[in-house]
Order: sequence, then structure tokens, then C-alpha cells
Amino acid sequence: TAQQLPTPLPPRNTNNSIWAFLIPPSHQSEKSEMENVMGLLRIKVLRGINLAIRDVRSSDPYVIVKMGKQNVNPEWNETLTLSVSDPALPVKIEVFDRDMFRDDRMGDAELDIGPFVEAVRMNLQGVSSGTMISKMQPSRKNCLSEESSVAWVNDEVVQHIFLRLRNVECGEIELELRWIHVPGARGLWL
Repeated sequence: TAQQLPTPLPPRNTNNSIWAFLIPPSHQSEKSEMENVMGLLRIKVLRGINLAIRDVRSSDPYVIVKMGKQNVNPEWNETLTLSVSDPALPVKIEVFDRDMFRDDRMGDAELDIGPFVEAVRMNLQGVSSGTMISKMQPSRKNCLSEESSVAWVNDEVVQHIFLRLRNVECGEIELELRWIHVPGARGLWL
């Protein structure tokens, strides 16, 4: 017998590359995994700034983003999505320069999404677009290179971030975070 596959639902927003899936009862293991998910974290990797030079002629930098066991390799100015089951886990970011034999490290950073998730947990419906919810200051405990604020923009919680790369002489990466609520997921309120 043919196995029934999850049915994709169209995105709520045409600018959104995220697809939700209806999981048939025959996919109980997938359903139980979805019940552990609190939501999706959409990360847009915008650009690298003042990255360390690793090649004499040209560089071909790329980014690896990890959270728990998830591992995504976006190109610059690309959007990727991580499922969040534990907001205490940091998002780990590594930058490399692609080489023919062995890729060179260009630094790493960690991002605590706790303050962002706390803002998502607030009931912000009816709040004016552009309202700042919270601010985070750079410190020795985080990789922020400048103040970062979480804001309510067009009915979404958004955070714009500049992260200072560690274990390298120079470099930053610019990111944007957005939260996506997933029907059937356990959500942030449990």
C-alpha cells in the first residue's frame, strides 16, 4: 500500500518560505516530534562585516548555523528555519572560507534566544507596529557587538542583531530573527 505523505499548506505570507505540514494519523512518530516543538525560529543571515582574510586572491565565506542537533548551511542573505523545542539551547554560528582542500575557520558566535522567546510569549496583539519590546546590551557573556532590540513589527516579533565573531582577529555577522507559530506544536505557553 502507498504511504500517505504530509500535505503541505500554503504559506500565510507570500514572503514566507516556511511550509507547515498536516501530519496524518499514520505518522505518529512525526506527530509526537511536532508536539515537542514550541515553534520555528526564522533566521535571516544578512551579511558578514569586516571578515578576516583567509585567501590571497579571493574568499568564499559561508555560514553554518546549529541549534541542538540541527545543522543548516545558508548562503549569505538567505533565510533558514530551526525548530525550537528548548529555548535555553543557544544558536551556534560558525563562519568558514571554502577552500579546495580544507575550509579555513573565520570565527564563531553563540546567540541566546531566551530574551527573544520571552518577547514572543507576551500578548502583543493591538500594540503599534514599531514598538520596542526589550533591549540587550553587549557584554562579555554574549557575542553582541552593539545594542540589539526586540520589536513588534507588522504583527511579528523581530530582532535585528550584529554578532561579534570569536576565535578570530576580526569580523561580525548581521542577522534578523522572527518567530513562526506552528499549528499543532506545543507552543511557548507550556
